[in-house]
Amino acid sequence: MMLSRRHIRVKVMQTLYAFKGSESDDLSKDQKFLLYSIDNMYNLYLLLISLLIEVQKTAENDLQTKQNKHLATSEDKNPNRKFVNNQLLQLIKENTRLKDQLNTHRVVDWDLDSEYVDIIFKAITSSDLYAEYMKTRVSDFKEDKAFIVDVFKEIIAPNEKLYEYIEDKNLTWLDDLPTVNTTILKLLRKSKPSSEESYFTPKLYKDFDDKQFAIDLFRRTLLNRSALNKEIEGKTKNWDAERIANVDYVLLQMAICELKNFPSIPVKVTINEYLEISKEYSTPKSSIFINGILDKLVKEYEDDGTLKKVGRGLM
Repeated sequence: MMLSRRHIRVKVMQTLYAFKGSESDDLSKDQKFLLYSIDNMYNLYLLLISLLIEVQKTAENDLQTKQNKHLATSEDKNPNRKFVNNQLLQLIKENTRLKDQLNTHRVVDWDLDSEYVDIIFKAITSSDLYAEYMKTRVSDFKEDKAFIVDVFKEIIAPNEKLYEYIEDKNLTWLDDLPTVNTTILKLLRKSKPSSEESYFTPKLYKDFDDKQFAIDLFRRTLLNRSALNKEIEGKTKNWDAERIANVDYVLLQMAICELKNFPSIPVKVTINEYLEISKEYSTPKSSIFINGILDKLVKEYEDDGTLKKVGRGLM
């Protein structure tokens, strides 16, 4: 599965941050947007995993072209096919479940934007990694896999042009990119010649509970916004409301909602998650500010017995 609970919280935060309506509005449109932006992450996964297939095809075409040259050299006529025949690339290319998903989701971007495939192909073939790999003509799955893992990690993932392309395609993808890249790296690292058909089409959510968590967190935070804001205002009397970053407000609303409405999520987990998100998405001082307020509120809830947590290891 690709989605962590933290990434779900980030998606909810972004949707709440963009929400311009009031509590009484019909939330279905915004809920749809939330679920769409989560589902769309799978399209980014398909786009990047299919890039490996396209690079392999480009390598194959490149060899063909050289063989058909008018003045083909002996190397052109009898080329080193090690990269083209890379067993991991072949495994991905021949995976029928992945082929079906690429068709269903209509991932044809590389046909239209083939110059980006060429950019990546050239970056690979001009690298030291490639030169080292191509010193021999035969390899086993282990060597082929190690090469593709390194190529993805050192050449594809950090490529600036590819990054700009993804940003142009879809703005929400930039937040998904680290998660998707990590997922692909994990899959490549753990792949085996005997990997099941479903191996390269991972599930987006771990289970139904995670999808429900996204919907519940979004709806409950929105529907209780006034009450949540009152709680925040009660703890920020000495703060100028104008000076509190909007993102911090949203994160506090979500954190308080989670503390009060999700009995199976430990207090520590909730607080840590929102502190980590604030470090990434808000101001340098946000996490200290958020931590201070949540600490005070948790103590209050404990004192008046309104913090109902169930399960093990909750505090």
